[in-house]
Amino acid sequence: MVKDEMEAATSDDPRMGLRAVRSLRELADRLEVLHVAHGRDQGMSWQEIADALGVTRQAAHKKHGRTR
Repeated sequence: MVKDEMEAATSDDPRMGLRAVRSLRELADRLEVLHVAHGRDQGMSWQEIADALGVTRQAAHKKHGRTR
């Protein structure tokens, strides 16, 4: 995290802090999609992916399965 992003995340201004939370959430979502796809391409099962994400196999497949 660069200095400006860290300042935004720890700011006393809730608007700035909430924008930082939104940005982090969007980044986490993009990383999840990327790594689930990589995992599936490398032969990981839905159960292995679900275990890594801390969700059920059904939840992982419901969220990411339709993109394949």
